[in-house]
Amino acid sequence: MNKPTISALALLLFSAFVIAQTPAPTAANSKPGTPAVTSKKVDHPQMITTASGLQYMITSAGNGIQAHKGDNVKVHYTGKLTDSTIFDSSVKKGVPFDFQLGRGRVIKGWDEGISYLHVGDKATFIVPAALGYGEQKAGSIPPNSTLIFDVELVDVSEGIKSFEIKKHADTLKAANGIQYLKVLSNPKGVKPIDSGKVSINYIAYLKDGSILDASADRGNKPFSCLLGENQGMKGWDECIRLMRVGEKTRFIVPYKLAYGDEGYKGVIPPKADLIFDLELTDAKAPVRVQFYDVKGKDTVKTASGLKYIVVSKGAGGAKAESGKTVKVHYTGFLDNGKIFDSSVQRGDPIEFPLGAGRVIKGWDEGIALMSVGDKFRLIIPYDLAYGESGHPPVIPPMARLIFDVELVEVK
Repeated sequence: MNKPTISALALLLFSAFVIAQTPAPTAANSKPGTPAVTSKKVDHPQMITTASGLQYMITSAGNGIQAHKGDNVKVHYTGKLTDSTIFDSSVKKGVPFDFQLGRGRVIKGWDEGISYLHVGDKATFIVPAALGYGEQKAGSIPPNSTLIFDVELVDVSEGIKSFEIKKHADTLKAANGIQYLKVLSNPKGVKPIDSGKVSINYIAYLKDGSILDASADRGNKPFSCLLGENQGMKGWDECIRLMRVGEKTRFIVPYKLAYGDEGYKGVIPPKADLIFDLELTDAKAPVRVQFYDVKGKDTVKTASGLKYIVVSKGAGGAKAESGKTVKVHYTGFLDNGKIFDSSVQRGDPIEFPLGAGRVIKGWDEGIALMSVGDKFRLIIPYDLAYGESGHPPVIPPMARLIFDVELVEVK
């Protein structure tokens, strides 16, 4: 029930896009027995121009490992404008900057340039505006600025790692156009069932290798969802149906089964085929959801238009209040009785700060009426839910939503 998506799961990408904080990388080059990293000045450094327009020149060559997309990297840098004005420097701060390479967490010129370096390398980047901050002003950086960075790659540690595909591996093709390669097969593994909970480790990326999202961003635990929820794209469920528990598979999903002609909010380009490395870790049988019995119970309407029915009261538990974190079990369905999301089926209640706009307005208002142990039915008009446009393909335009909710915890 997160605000941007239907499900608390907020599919890859998609949540994607909310950047999770990653732990500081460990020093990859300080393990016992690992040679010390050294750097040797390059006698005749050459400026190289890449296809994107980035220019880079390695001024000192290190002997450490090379950085790759998905790795955690630490970089010392000084950033300057073309008139030599310094706008930022980790060297002055005395602390190198760490980030995950290839995730779009830095400007494009950095994601590309750092991938050419080894630990210990020192280099100069000349980043055109198109690979920097473009037409927008960023702090003291004027619009359309070419940027110059003196950088040193201090450390690289393994981060997100895509599957290793054997040469000449067979690529299979499903009738719907999805291509897939079995990296690890498990013919005796359990087959997932529609409406059953599945748990998956995944990496999602574009064909150029740019990582879009990964389950590792969520605390190194598998991503769980119900098979058949679509999770924002048609091809997601189709991929999982081709797997068994214990298997690892790479999927190439055609854009028509992904985010279509338009892409997604500037992050996924139009008509972009997507690549998924999936490991199916668990698949459970569907949990049957029982709707609350509200026969003969009063329906109360608030000034906003929200309606609610008190199904049962708890034993006087803590009251939900704005600013506190609440944990809620819920089942959401349409007027026709079709369930579009259920934490009960997943066996995992949603947790969120109440009153912070993290959920639809009808939830922030309705949950605030409850105490721990209470069970309510919330009947939410479209203007307190997903509005006139809805959230296709799951929530129709101007759809009234009904939720059976239980307040599990307040803290």
